[in-house]
Amino acid sequence: MLFAAFAFFVFGQAALTRSNAQGAADAAALAAARDARDHLVPGVDFAKFEPEDWERILRGELLDSTGSCAEASSFAAKNDASATCTPRARGFAVEATTNGTVGKSVVPGTGSVHGRAKATAAIEPRCTLDAAPAPAPTPSPTPTQGPTPALPVTFKCKGGKDLVVDPSKPDPWRKIARTLFDVRLVD
Repeated sequence: MLFAAFAFFVFGQAALTRSNAQGAADAAALAAARDARDHLVPGVDFAKFEPEDWERILRGELLDSTGSCAEASSFAAKNDASATCTPRARGFAVEATTNGTVGKSVVPGTGSVHGRAKATAAIEPRCTLDAAPAPAPTPSPTPTQGPTPALPVTFKCKGGKDLVVDPSKPDPWRKIARTLFDVRLVD
């Protein structure tokens, strides 16, 4: 009977170790996706954007994931685990392994068993680009003028919310990104 109690305890320890690994994998995948969402590739100039450039942002093509897997490793470490991070199209797959083991017990081999788990996080657009207003007719004869300032861009977002970005003086990208994109676990 005592052996059964110890064996039951070991299964509980194994479940706890696996749960810790899943928590680390989830946190690491979300951290990587959030980091990529919050950074644009260097050199982006909204004032020079055409509608197709804004669509590229919504497709995730201009998000910078350079430091995102390092962020995943950092979050895994905060959860006493290590992580292997793989960038995917608009997301990240992470496999986490706990630093701790199930522990020694009456069940042979548990002293070296680590918890392992996988998680995938996706960066998903919450908004669509609103149709650009029709350009004003060109007067005849055309007066000479300097460069035309970029017009504000409007996004239609889930929940009926609009986001207006003024390319000549935009809000910080992180603020814009958190409205344009959701980050969530997908498995």
